[in-house]
Amino acid sequence: MGRKKKQQQKLPEKDLFRTFADLKNKTNWDQFFKIRCTADYFEWYADWPQLQSLLTYHLSSLPVLLPESSVDAPSSVQPADLNILVPGCGNSKLSEHLYDAGFKQITNVDFSKVVITEMSRRNTAERPEMKWQVMDITVMPFGDRTFDAIIDKGGLDALMVPEFGCTPGNQYISKVKRILIDRRKYICLTLGESHVPDLLFSMFRFGWKMSLYTISKEPSSENRNLRTTFMVIVEKDNGVSVPMISSFMDKYSVESHGTQAHGFYKAFQREQKFRSELYTLKDLNLGNLKDFEPGRTVKLILGDKGPRFYKGILVDAEEQSATIPQQFPVFVVSSTRVDDWFFSSEEGLMRFAAYLKAARSLIILLDSSNFYASMELIEMDLTHLVRQLVLGCCGYEFQITFMTANEVLKDQVIVHQVTNCLTGTIVVDEVVYLKDQGRNDDDDLNCKIEDVVFRRLTFERTHGVVQSKALLSSEAEENKVQSEALLSSEVEEKKVLTPSKTKKKVQKRKPGSSSGRASSDEGKVDHNYLAHTYHNIIISGLMLISPRLKGSSSTGAMVETVVIGLGAGLLPMFMKNWLPTLNIEVVEVDPVVLDVAKKYFGFTEDGRLRVRITDGLQFVREKADSEAEGVSSCSKLDILIVDVDSPELSSGFTCPSADFVEESFLQNAKNSLSEEGLFVINVVSDSPTVKVAIHSSLKKVFGKSLLFLQLLEDDSHEVIFALKNESPMTEHDISTACDNLEKSLEVVNHKWTQRVVKASKLIRPLR
Repeated sequence: MGRKKKQQQKLPEKDLFRTFADLKNKTNWDQFFKIRCTADYFEWYADWPQLQSLLTYHLSSLPVLLPESSVDAPSSVQPADLNILVPGCGNSKLSEHLYDAGFKQITNVDFSKVVITEMSRRNTAERPEMKWQVMDITVMPFGDRTFDAIIDKGGLDALMVPEFGCTPGNQYISKVKRILIDRRKYICLTLGESHVPDLLFSMFRFGWKMSLYTISKEPSSENRNLRTTFMVIVEKDNGVSVPMISSFMDKYSVESHGTQAHGFYKAFQREQKFRSELYTLKDLNLGNLKDFEPGRTVKLILGDKGPRFYKGILVDAEEQSATIPQQFPVFVVSSTRVDDWFFSSEEGLMRFAAYLKAARSLIILLDSSNFYASMELIEMDLTHLVRQLVLGCCGYEFQITFMTANEVLKDQVIVHQVTNCLTGTIVVDEVVYLKDQGRNDDDDLNCKIEDVVFRRLTFERTHGVVQSKALLSSEAEENKVQSEALLSSEVEEKKVLTPSKTKKKVQKRKPGSSSGRASSDEGKVDHNYLAHTYHNIIISGLMLISPRLKGSSSTGAMVETVVIGLGAGLLPMFMKNWLPTLNIEVVEVDPVVLDVAKKYFGFTEDGRLRVRITDGLQFVREKADSEAEGVSSCSKLDILIVDVDSPELSSGFTCPSADFVEESFLQNAKNSLSEEGLFVINVVSDSPTVKVAIHSSLKKVFGKSLLFLQLLEDDSHEVIFALKNESPMTEHDISTACDNLEKSLEVVNHKWTQRVVKASKLIRPLR
């Protein structure tokens, strides 16, 4: 044991911090400081020569050091009188340099006992007035208004770990604001990555003066890989105004140091624009707001003197006649959805106001400073302020209703979370829905929905939109179903469908009760069940429309199929299980998504189902180019399905991204198809303007062959089908095909066939 422990102490530093989460691990930091000791100081950010002038200037210009009136003689600056806190001090020499510059009253805190012990031992003799304490900086039990200055060199950055969100950083900044004396300064040295700038800007928005600087680098610095360091200085003012940020950032540093510096600068520009458009209730003439003005929007800041402030958008509907004036809904939007088209565009706001059916509504956009607030707390903070915004015609007869769009979940457990540069943060969770949330009305799960566990895949960039949702069922029953399906497909290999005569036993358990792995003995993903309505619609369209698929039942010929966008792989796995003449290739740009699908959703590749890691746009373009060059027709596609999300929700798209509905891509898609080929695209957009443009582009390329199905419960969601041969299908043709499909599915003893038949009867020509 002794030798093993000694070997662990010699682990390379790179092995201690493999992930962001490792930065919050106290044991890792203790190990890190044991390796380096205090003889080997380490500066994560800029060195003292680059900080000295700016830092000492701002410390020396604190109001406490200035004369009380202009007639007083300038008093001599006394740095030794300042009470300074250095949170997350580590083994940086910053405190020692400050002490040697005359700032004697310095308290250093860090949660690593190893580094505090070593730094205290080193400095006791030479710097006796300096204090060292072992402390978690998210707690800091100092009294209110204790410190004249708080100097943070990377402490906030270490807390802002993507896996933990903004909560630790929010807790820390709240303590900073509490223990800082009025009119004193918090000085933060940061790389400005992740959510750091958004948190700083939102937490220090009201009653704080802020200035930004870039710290120049020295070529001779020991750490030649230093990225741009930003100095954010905020002064506690305790006012209720929202001052503009003073920027002294060096333009060259921003333009010449890549995405890290650009990201911080863009965050600053967004915040500056945001502040320039804000009004407080004191800024407004409330008398002018008493009258209804169609189509008016006013951006507001709501709050008294703290501790919480809220960004709001006051919206008057476009038509008062179609609304209920006495109702005043206050709709609270989570911080993950504030960039949605609904809330970030004028058209979206007007459409949302129409949805609420109120003459006037208030949209509250949560951010890093208040995302943790409960609905009860939000109501308590805002009700008395919201009353001032009610329409004058309502008198005292009005009803304020606070609303939110959060899903109703009985239970939720995060199973896995990973972040990469292509997709961002990917989350796998297991949930139990309350009542009838999360399932189709025509599903028969043979048990209450409250007892059913779903495993979901979500991309954080799409702000809570669930990419994939799978039913967890008993592994033993699932294996039985697959065995019978395989046997049936071998016996009846020329049938389009492989019927299964065994009902699946739905798993009843709490999320997270297993190890959280897809291969858990207790539960397994049911690949014979499609939880998403639009997946059932795609299956119905393939069976109803595709000439190649219908013909393959008699010829046994394979149908070449490509699906762009893997997600959890639920749709292609279902297609493989139940449409045995399909030869499926999935195109996915992100290998991490494939890894997650395999590990947590039971996705498997075989001779009929393969995944190619490449860009979908490039794949289709190359496929079309090969056809133009006279490559054999056997390489053409019989079915092409586009099922991808959009990373830019503010554009009005949720699915797909704008590149996949441009005419150039649609033409390449058409050229890649066989003569009887079918193109399918999943479209989600809240903007009528965007949908009209999409329909127009599709009509230009595919002519009159377009068919579509709009989800009844969501008019923003459509699945569109297009045939390459441009042969239009009339409503009579569709009706006849539906009858034939229903008859062919009567032999299949499975509930999914009912959903497919029902969906097929809703498909209509796109006029």
